[in-house]
Amino acid sequence: MMDRRMFSAVLAAGAAAAAVGVAAPARAQQKNPPVRANNVVLAHGLFADGSCWSEVIARLQAEGLNATAVQNPLTTLPEAVAAVERVLDRQDGPAVLVGHSFSGMLVTEAGVHPKVSSLVYVAARAPDAGEDYTALAKTYPTPPASAGIVFDGGEGRLTREAFLKDFAGDLPEAKALVLYAVQEPFRKELLAGKTTHAAWRSKPSFYAVSTNDRTINPDLERFMAKRMGAKTIEVAASHLSLISQPEIISKLILEAAGR
Repeated sequence: MMDRRMFSAVLAAGAAAAAVGVAAPARAQQKNPPVRANNVVLAHGLFADGSCWSEVIARLQAEGLNATAVQNPLTTLPEAVAAVERVLDRQDGPAVLVGHSFSGMLVTEAGVHPKVSSLVYVAARAPDAGEDYTALAKTYPTPPASAGIVFDGGEGRLTREAFLKDFAGDLPEAKALVLYAVQEPFRKELLAGKTTHAAWRSKPSFYAVSTNDRTINPDLERFMAKRMGAKTIEVAASHLSLISQPEIISKLILEAAGR
């Protein structure tokens, strides 16, 4: 474990790099490399659980990184943010915070945590502080998966058809069916939450756009990535690029970790 003075110096360097990223275009942000981090914290979104990061985690571990998947409770935004913060508290140094889909909200809010050195968004929401994400999303064509969300007793899930076609469209059907079987329902209240911080305004940010996404509009993803000045890649994948293209997503995370 690094001592407190060394850890403070590392974080100060990270903040300086982030400031350059906010003031300059996306490509200029990368002139100052991110702080080297040995830890990665990964948060999952709706219709999933922490196991959706398994393919990425194996690759990060092979590179010597300590990777931890958060079990997002999918109840309310404050409770989901708290789950991320508890994992961040346990890290022994700088950590890359990664979010897929809805968990981009958690990256944006919890990313101000002092141990977070950089942020990675994978086909993820990336609101500004206090922004109504639902209103923002409505300025773009509605993605097909939205029609497949069903609620029962205040809990939402994707139908089998929508999961296979619109959420996991580029996965083998047998694999998609396993993921469908373990999807976690989310509470309706979760969607009402708004972030109070926008960590991407002060920390180096990276974004993987899924060009074949039918869950979040790819043009909305591009808008959010450009707005935050993120280092952006485009992945020919469904919403589940972290599973169908884990090598590409892992490389982006490694870059965010200063590797």
